[in-house]
Amino acid sequence: MSATLSASGRPVFATRTPVVFWASAGLILVFVVLAFAFRQQMEAGFGVTQKWVVTNASWFLILVVNGLLGFAILLLFGPYGHMRIGKDHERPEFGTISWLAMLFSAGMGIGLIFWSVAEPISHFEKPPIVDPRTPEAAARAMLYTFFHWGLHAWGIYAVAGLALGYFAYRHGFPLTVRSAFAPLLGLRIRGPIGHLVDTLAVLATMFGVATSLGFGVMQISAGLDHLGLGGGGLSIQLMLIAGITAAATLSVVLGLDHGIRRLSEWNIMLAGVFLLFVLCTGPTLTILNGFIQNTGAYIGQLIRLSTWTDTYRHTGWQASWTAFYWAWWIAWAPFVGMFIARISRGRTIREFLLGVLCVPVVFTFLWLTVFGTSALQFELAGDRSISEAVRESVPTALFVFLEKLPLASLSGVVAILVILFFFITSSDSGSLVIDTITAGGDPNPPVGQRIFWAVLEGVVAAALLVSGGLTALQTASITTGLPFAVVLACMAVGLLRILRRDREIAASRRYRKRGQKSVPSDRSPLPARV
Repeated sequence: MSATLSASGRPVFATRTPVVFWASAGLILVFVVLAFAFRQQMEAGFGVTQKWVVTNASWFLILVVNGLLGFAILLLFGPYGHMRIGKDHERPEFGTISWLAMLFSAGMGIGLIFWSVAEPISHFEKPPIVDPRTPEAAARAMLYTFFHWGLHAWGIYAVAGLALGYFAYRHGFPLTVRSAFAPLLGLRIRGPIGHLVDTLAVLATMFGVATSLGFGVMQISAGLDHLGLGGGGLSIQLMLIAGITAAATLSVVLGLDHGIRRLSEWNIMLAGVFLLFVLCTGPTLTILNGFIQNTGAYIGQLIRLSTWTDTYRHTGWQASWTAFYWAWWIAWAPFVGMFIARISRGRTIREFLLGVLCVPVVFTFLWLTVFGTSALQFELAGDRSISEAVRESVPTALFVFLEKLPLASLSGVVAILVILFFFITSSDSGSLVIDTITAGGDPNPPVGQRIFWAVLEGVVAAALLVSGGLTALQTASITTGLPFAVVLACMAVGLLRILRRDREIAASRRYRKRGQKSVPSDRSPLPARV
């Protein structure tokens, strides 16, 4: 245990794994210094790195993400669904509505708002196969958008969250990523390999969350500027980061129940009102028809899209879009996975997977249809202002779209508030997760440590914006997501081993109760303690 005492005698930084804390903090601070000191060089480096990763490693990302989704589906319908994330007698800590609100706010938030108009319009303008700006291009634009925001993303989160929660609450391991490696490494998870795994998780979480925070600040700034409220420019974006990070820091200090849970509930209600407004004032009939058609197209094309690697056409589209998204979701996996593990204690595996895979995906598809299909309808009618906004400045696309509806100024302000709340819930949730990892699994790390990581998240987001803008944000996710894909694959293997072992032990006990000879082995692949 390493601790630094505050004036009151309470520890400011306390951790059972000081190597992880200081290694993670050191690497992140070095990046921040380089980003501010060598802006032009870092910007050029981001472009080269992003191109290399999407060109050479997209096949690997596709393979891992498909494997994780397939594994989650097998667990959902397999013989392990009745097993509980926790002891057999435990029941869920949070109600279903609060649980779903928290996992959705943490899982998609800012990015969903940022891309809900811009991505369908981008695919409509530059589709990989069909002619642009046609009805077929519009249909495929929604199909591709659904694909990037659908089951694959939540399959990643589901496996990560289930592994972390099961080892922590069923077997008493620390709530850290290394715990899922216990069936593979035994007591070696205490050593350098375990430190490396947790450090990678911290880096992936930090840059994954910072990417979303950067998106959020860009869109808030663009919205304020578009509404004539004084936004626009890098200096305004940095001021917004400072102010919103302060609010997120307050939320994370208040903790999970008083801060993050309440903000998530308010956030989902405000987002729901915003969604209903666009649904009712937009092309409602087209939206309702589109939801059915878009969902059907997604289900029908899921396998083909999941295995498309652009081998024969070489359009570059798949590497630029799908590889980025898969790496982004992987980078978010330790963050969202640990967060939903913390709020899912007491739920069965089947209940957990149904909630994580189905409910957020349906809501996401509805959101994308309401905004994306409406924007495409305006474009098909000959109005090109939204596509022009996407070409000139992606963050302004949402506000240009809202101008097509009644009460544009009011809805623009509501949009900014929704983004603001998503910003805060993403930042405080990410800080809480990093706190937990760097404190060696302590679910209630010291307040000083919470403040440190919350502030550092804002600093990293600012560094990314300063040193490369949108390209830097995308590169940060891709670069950290690639190595963590290996970690996720190993976590899935470790989870499967422990589930099989626990099922065999449960069967053995049933045999003994019946007075029969115990057939399964009770030998555990886990270390006695960590």
